[in-house]
Formats: sequence, C-alpha cells, structure tokens
Amino acid sequence: MGYKHDYDKAMTRLVSILKKLYDGESLSVTDLAEEFNTSTRTIQRDFNEKLISFPIVKDGKKWKMQEGFHLEKIASVEDQLVLDMLEKVSESLGSKFHGRAKHLLSKIKNKDTSSIYANLDIEKIDDFLSEINLIEQAILNKAILTCKYKLHSKSFEIGVKPLKIANFDGFWYLIALDSRNNELKKYHIKSMSNIQVLEKYFTRSKKLDEALENAINIWFTLEVEPFEVVLQMDDNTGKYFQRKPICKSQRLLSINEEDESMEFSLKVTHEMEILPTIMQWIPYIKVVEPAWLRDKVVERVKVYLK
Repeated sequence: MGYKHDYDKAMTRLVSILKKLYDGESLSVTDLAEEFNTSTRTIQRDFNEKLISFPIVKDGKKWKMQEGFHLEKIASVEDQLVLDMLEKVSESLGSKFHGRAKHLLSKIKNKDTSSIYANLDIEKIDDFLSEINLIEQAILNKAILTCKYKLHSKSFEIGVKPLKIANFDGFWYLIALDSRNNELKKYHIKSMSNIQVLEKYFTRSKKLDEALENAINIWFTLEVEPFEVVLQMDDNTGKYFQRKPICKSQRLLSINEEDESMEFSLKVTHEMEILPTIMQWIPYIKVVEPAWLRDKVVERVKVYLK
C-alpha cells in the first residue's frame, strides 16, 4: 500500500509539472521542491529520468517546454476536426480516460460541441492507467519488469523485456520477450498485477521493431519469415479493403476490368493472422496463393456446412 501511495503522489506531481510546462511556464527545481514538499534531488530526477521523453529543455536554472509545444487554441478547421475525432476515440477507453483526454483537449479546442460520432469496440483501460504508465516507462527505458500474471484461474510470476503496448481486436496487450529465454510473448495487460520495474536493462533489434510494426493481430510470430498471401475480392469488398487496409504490407496487384474484382497481396507470419479475416468475408473473398492456405479455408467451410 505504501508503494502505491508513493506512486500516486509521484504521478500527481508529474502531471502537474507537465501541465505547467505545456501552459508555457518556466519552472525552477527549488520552487517545485517547495511546492510539492519534496527534495530538489527528486525534482531533478523527475526532469532527467521520468520526463525525459517529453520536449523539455533547460534554460539557465529553469526548465521549459521547447518552442512550438505550448498548448494554444487552434483556429484550423482541419485540426479542430482531428481533435474532435481523438476525443470521440477516447470515449471508448473508459470514462476516466475520456475525462482526462477531454480536459487536455479543451485547452487547445475552440468549441465544446462535435459532429463526430465513433463507436469503437475497445477494452476500457481507465482503471489501469497507473500500471500502463509503469509499463510505458519500462519500454522507453528498455528496463526489465516483473509482475504477477493471471491466466485462466492461475497466477504466476513472470519477468519480461517489454517492447510495445498494442491493441489487437479491441484488447490491450504487452508484447514482450521472456527475460529467461528471449521467447516472444503476448500478455493481456489487465491480467497483470504487482508490476515492478527493475534496474536491469536490455537491448532490442531493428528487425524486432519492424516485425512489431507489421503485425496484423496477436497471432504474429518471429519464428518464421513472413510469407505472401494473395487474395481476390469482389468490387464491393475490394473497395472496403482499399479504404481500410488489413496491414501495412498490403498491396493492390490488379483490378479485373470485366467484373472489377481486385487482387491484393500481403505478408503474414502465421496463418491465424489472416484466416479469421478470410472466414469473415466468405463468399466475397478467395485465396489465390498459397495453395495450402486455400485448401485450409475450403476444409473449414466443409466442416461448418456439416
């Protein structure tokens, strides 16, 4: 309980410091230490370690936000529209998260009403923000973390090298390497508890980062090289996938002039990265290549029809 209390105090202090910085204030370490009833060493550590990822600079004996990062009201219609969309997306993450997002956005938005509606099926995380902040700091600092992880009805201790927080199919996961054998793992974030960030650090490869960026869903793996899948879709389905590509590797190969059907190629590392999507769009989608994947789809349909 003491650890949690201290963490909440630190979070409150950091949020307050960031608010002052974004409002354009120049801050003295001594003044902040007095305001928050803590040591100058603690405040200095806030700036040098915990706030290192924010665009702040030291100007003489004071800290301030870099030029161009002050929160100002905007006049651009396009920018206003983007902020409206962000606010609507935040509603799907829970009332607490939305409340914070709305408060921050109100500092740069010129109006309170919005014509944007978004109904996103995303797992709510507003009651897990403190833990997510701990995980994010571990990712940024490349620090190993430990926690209790609940799987089904059992809980066990794990140690991981955290790589990225990801949302797949509406659920939040931590993508990480097992600290014992470097095996790639995916953990449901809200099944983690008692998170501790250790003073032990690791390195990560560029190849790993690229694999994470190209992942379609939680089924992606590093154990095999990506392979190509070619899909044929009718004109209506093809237009949908043009508007919302399955993944970053998706490419339009051809459009049939007679029936306007389209062929797309994409790279996957596991059949389950693409099989659920294919099954969802039957009969408006066909697997052209590879043949073994086409056969697997046919078998699944036969089983279903029985």
